[in-house]
Amino acid sequence: MEAANAAKQQILSENPSARVDVSKLDLSSIKSIREFAHNFNALNLPLHILINNAGVMFCPFQLSQDGIEMQFATNHLGHFLLTNLLLDKMKSTAIATGIEGRIVNLSSIAHNHTYRGGILFEKINDKDGYSDKRAYGQSKLANILHANALSRRLKEEGANITVNSVHPGLILTNLFRHSFVLFSIVRFFTMLVWKNVPQGAATTCYVALHPTLKGKTGKYYADCNEMAPSALATDEALAKELWDFSNKLINSASST
Repeated sequence: MEAANAAKQQILSENPSARVDVSKLDLSSIKSIREFAHNFNALNLPLHILINNAGVMFCPFQLSQDGIEMQFATNHLGHFLLTNLLLDKMKSTAIATGIEGRIVNLSSIAHNHTYRGGILFEKINDKDGYSDKRAYGQSKLANILHANALSRRLKEEGANITVNSVHPGLILTNLFRHSFVLFSIVRFFTMLVWKNVPQGAATTCYVALHPTLKGKTGKYYADCNEMAPSALATDEALAKELWDFSNKLINSASST
């Protein structure tokens, strides 16, 4: 909450008339996600834009409090559940206002570097064979598969909501805190392509706000341009399997 409150104060210092509310949310905890969604929906506020931006990266093997591998739990499953719990509010807002709703999943070019087959459905929580890099790539692949599957579902319903995914680029944040040595090496050889935080947020803001993207859905963007993701990311059968698997994990964790 400390970082969130600091960001709030910075926004208010630059725009005193802004209204900024901060709420606690742990994307690795199903209980926390349900509490947050319940509290937000109770406020009866409109919801036009949802940016699924939380993440952990290259962390050592560990399970969430719900018994799910931490990178998959935080980077994918938490956003999957949060989006589902807020979706009715987004739909009703779009109908009431006539304004297109937008959901943006932050993925990564790292979605190309995952386990064989893309998602280790049967071994998602296995410590043996765990790779912190491939587990991260797996979760980022899941972000795109989720966005594309939800996009198709909403189009079939005729909902006025788009869903896209983005690669924000290499950004100077604390996301590399679990891999300081790797971070130092990578940054040394790629220093010209690193972005500061405003630059890193540019593609996300573009996809969430730009009027020229009205109606664009199920796409993947990098550097404010539409790009082609990996073949696995566009596999509709894999996306359907992931959707069903994610619901099964949530239901199983919620019943314990």
